[in-house]
Amino acid sequence: MLNLTECVQIESMPVPGAKRFINRLLLAYCCLIASLMLLPTFGSKVLAQDEDKVIRVDTELAEFEVLVEDKEGRPVHGLRAEDFRILENGKPQRIDFFQPVRSGVKTRPMVIVFAVDVSGSMTTAELEKLRTAINGFIDRFGDYESYFALLAFAMDVKKIQSFTNRPDTLKRSLAKFDHDQDGRSTHAFDAVDAAIRMIDKNAPRTLQGRSPKRAVILITDGFPVGDNVAPNTVIERANNAGVSVYSIILPSFSPLQRDARPIMTLLEASGLVQKTGGSSMVAIDDNYEPLFGSLAAEITASYAVAYYPAENRAGENPKRNVVIESVKGYKVKQNRASFELKR
Repeated sequence: MLNLTECVQIESMPVPGAKRFINRLLLAYCCLIASLMLLPTFGSKVLAQDEDKVIRVDTELAEFEVLVEDKEGRPVHGLRAEDFRILENGKPQRIDFFQPVRSGVKTRPMVIVFAVDVSGSMTTAELEKLRTAINGFIDRFGDYESYFALLAFAMDVKKIQSFTNRPDTLKRSLAKFDHDQDGRSTHAFDAVDAAIRMIDKNAPRTLQGRSPKRAVILITDGFPVGDNVAPNTVIERANNAGVSVYSIILPSFSPLQRDARPIMTLLEASGLVQKTGGSSMVAIDDNYEPLFGSLAAEITASYAVAYYPAENRAGENPKRNVVIESVKGYKVKQNRASFELKR
């Protein structure tokens, strides 16, 4: 405890009246010191109030990524929160958060990992054309606050470029991956799993207060071989991390088929793309740039829709089934159909 009496004691002063003035001056000084000593206590109360605010804000938000298409399958832009409705176990919910990838001149940040198949089934010419198409895709998002990373896979999954928001850095990295002539396996599911883990661990959850679009773009011939991770595990991990998977498939054709339809691949049959709210595109020729243009249009037609769910009641099933619908009758693809509340 600070003793104010000791601070103001003066035995003698040579100038009359000076003692009273100095005593008052020292008393004011000591009161100032005493008030400063109390500031940490006051500061801790302010900090506690701030922490309380953070706790309330951090109440679990059930967030969904949705892709909207019209009857012809074309992506729909420019929708608002009132154009959607959320049903939890059949009951309407209020939309507490809504964010499109593009709204007028405003854009939503994006975090994207490219996973490129470099196995023996991919030709050197195909890879070179893919580099050109990916470069064009990156240029389309020059006005977005975007972070990109690059993985290459065959028998193994290799990180070529960690997350960067510099397009020129990513373009230089695209020149680094090589065709793996000895790659007899195509670990596509392992590559997507590694990309999701990379996003979940290294990518920012928010950028300048905005929730980024989180996606994996898988480029492959569509025939995964030798994977260690099962498709259902990858789907669950993607749903938990809020990641949508998009695929560009360079198709294969059977000589036994009478028509020119490509063979259904294991990747397509797994439901990985559909169950994470993404979309799959198949190359119909060796010009990949229009394909990546369509993919960019798909991604920019997606929306983040979220609400605060009610707390679990005693004995209540924690699983919540959620359906997101378009008020205008558009087709809505969502990245997950359910979630479990952890509180």
